[in-house]
Amino acid sequence: MRGLLLHGDTERSAALRHEIPIAIIDSLLFAEVDGRRYVLTTQLESDRIKELLPDAELFDYFELGYKDLVQGGISFEEASREVEARAVREIGLQDAIVPGDFPLALGDRLRDDGVALTVDDAAVTLRRRAKTPAELEGIRTAQGAAEAGMTAAAELLARARAADGRLEVDGKPLQAEDVRAALRAACAEHGAPCPPDVIVASVWDGYGHNPGSGPLPAGLPIHVDLWPQHEESGCWADMARTFVVGEPPAPIAERAELAREALEQAKAAVRPGVTGRELFDATCDLFEEAGYATQRTVEPNAGPDGFQHSLGHGVGLEVHEAPPLGFAGHDPLVPGDVIAIEPGLWDGELGGVTFEDLVVVTEDGCELLTDFPYDLKPS
Repeated sequence: MRGLLLHGDTERSAALRHEIPIAIIDSLLFAEVDGRRYVLTTQLESDRIKELLPDAELFDYFELGYKDLVQGGISFEEASREVEARAVREIGLQDAIVPGDFPLALGDRLRDDGVALTVDDAAVTLRRRAKTPAELEGIRTAQGAAEAGMTAAAELLARARAADGRLEVDGKPLQAEDVRAALRAACAEHGAPCPPDVIVASVWDGYGHNPGSGPLPAGLPIHVDLWPQHEESGCWADMARTFVVGEPPAPIAERAELAREALEQAKAAVRPGVTGRELFDATCDLFEEAGYATQRTVEPNAGPDGFQHSLGHGVGLEVHEAPPLGFAGHDPLVPGDVIAIEPGLWDGELGGVTFEDLVVVTEDGCELLTDFPYDLKPS
C-alpha cells in the first residue's frame, strides 16, 4: 500500500503541524503506512511526541547511526539524509506520496534506494481540510483576538477628527502605523499576535496587500485587514472591515451595501459540495450586473477597479490555504473547512470597500465565526 511521507519542522510545515500538533523547530521525518504512524526525531522531542501520538513508532537519529556518520567526516545534511533513508528502510516503505515542497535532495536519496515518490499536494492538503477540534478551538481564539484588534482600531478611528482632509487625534496626525500598533497590541493581549504587515490602508497608500503607511484620509474608506495567529495551536484567523470617518461619498455607501449583499449571499450558499468557483462566480454575477468589472471580465492592463481578486480562501494552519474561492476553486467544500469570504470593490479615486468574515462549513451549511458589525462609521 502507498504510504505518506513528510519532512520538515512543525513551525514551517502546516502538513506536519496537523499530524504532530506541537511546535518543533528541528526537522523530523513523519510517515504513515496502512494507518500506522512513524516518526524519526531526536531524544529532545521524543517524549513530547510520544505523549501526543502514543501509538506511533519512534526512531532516533543517533540510534540509526547519525553520530558515527558525522564523526566520520560527512556533513550534517548528508548524515541526516542517510539516517532518514535508513528509517524509511526500517519502516519498509517502498511507495509514498509527498507534498510538492518535499526536500529534493532527500527525494533523490530515497529514489536511489528504489523508493517510489509521487507528489500529491491534493491528497496531503485534504488530510487537514477538516479541522480537528483543537485546531478549530485555536481558530476561534484567534478570531476573538481579531475582533479585539478590530475594536481597538475602530475606537481609535472614532476618536479622530478631520483637519485639512486628514485625520487627527488629540491634535496630532493619525497615521496608519498608529492604528496598526493599537490593533496589534489588542490581538497580542488576547492570545493571538498579529504579524507586522497587517493592513491599515486607504486610496492614499495601501492597495492590495500593501499594508499602508502614513496619514489617513477623512471622508474616504480606511481598510483594516488583520490575521492573528494563536500561538499554541499555530492556527490563524482572518477578518476585514472598512471604516469612513465623516460622511462617506455616495458611491462608497452604495458599494458598501453591494459588498454586504455579496457577503451575505456567499455565506448563505456555503455548504458541503459547493465549490469555491461556484461561490466566486455568483459574486461576479452580482457585481457585473451592477456594472462593475471583475476578474472574469477585466481586460489586460485595465487597472484594479471593481472586483479584481478572489472571493476568499481557506484558513487554518496557514492564513491562506485550501480551499481557494476563485478560479482555482475546483474542489467541493467539506464539513470542517474554515473559509474567509471577502468580497470587495475598489475605486482608484476613492478607495475600496471590503468586508471579510470567517465561517466553518457544517453538515448542512456554515457557522459564522466572526462577530463584528459592518458599519462604515467607526465606534
